[in-house]
Amino acid sequence: MAANIERNEKNGVDVKGMIQKNKQSKSITSVTEKVIPILLFLFAIISILTTVGIVVTLLSETVEFFKQVPIWEFFTGTVLKPLSQNPEFGVLPLINGTIISSLIAMLVAGPIGIMAAIYLSEYASDRVRRVLKPMLEILAGIPTIVYGFFAFTFVTPLIRSIWPEVEATNILSPGIVMGIMIIPMIASLSEDAMTSVPNAMREGALGLGSTKLETTFKVVIPAALSGIIASFVLGISRAIGETMIVTIASGSSKNFTFDITQSMQTMTAYIVEVSGGEAAAGSTIYYSLYAVAMTLFVFTLIMNLLARYVSRKFREEY
Repeated sequence: MAANIERNEKNGVDVKGMIQKNKQSKSITSVTEKVIPILLFLFAIISILTTVGIVVTLLSETVEFFKQVPIWEFFTGTVLKPLSQNPEFGVLPLINGTIISSLIAMLVAGPIGIMAAIYLSEYASDRVRRVLKPMLEILAGIPTIVYGFFAFTFVTPLIRSIWPEVEATNILSPGIVMGIMIIPMIASLSEDAMTSVPNAMREGALGLGSTKLETTFKVVIPAALSGIIASFVLGISRAIGETMIVTIASGSSKNFTFDITQSMQTMTAYIVEVSGGEAAAGSTIYYSLYAVAMTLFVFTLIMNLLARYVSRKFREEY
């Protein structure tokens, strides 16, 4: 070994230097291999700690609210008058408005989004797909406050010209516009799920005599169902958590009604209204913000857990 080193040095090769550099490189690699996992763990734990912090904050303030307002009255009350001389804190009008606006949004976004995904995945050429998909996804980049004013100044007058009974602020208009906003999310995610289905499954169905339409609805969609369900869940979550559109276009009337022509208020719009007012810290109305936020959090959590179970069930079947 020593003879080889001496021979290489005579030939002008700095073997000792190369060995030294090799050792340094291995040392740096060893340190990096130890440090990187720690950094990645810290970055991963940040999201968990943030979630824990949010839950702790919501719980602590919600408990203070329920010390002043009975929990049964809050969840079964149909009247919400937080600023009156005899305040009442029934959350059902807000839950009702949130569910109705989200259902309207999904009735608009669901069929349009899934049909757009089917076209992009199964019928459009590569050239058409490269043009249409980015154009569709532009809708997702428009600020929600723009959608809110679009609903209030264009969609509502248009609906009232056809249906005069609709109020100036109503739940129908923001529901429709939220659906338009959600279309790109459902279409893009569903298209990705359908595109990931192996071509062998399509070719097998076509080889057995199925038409393009039969292959799409009997083979591709069932195989991609878990991804499609996930896109719908994200769309519903987006609709439930939407704030600016409903704040601007649905009004602030806390009506417990199923009439979509009337003004209603959602949970997010209530939080905006009260937090932007003069709710003194420590007052009942101040704590009601956290109670409503906690209700929204639990509502969304249960829905996501249920959807995750359904999605996993379909994935196991197909």
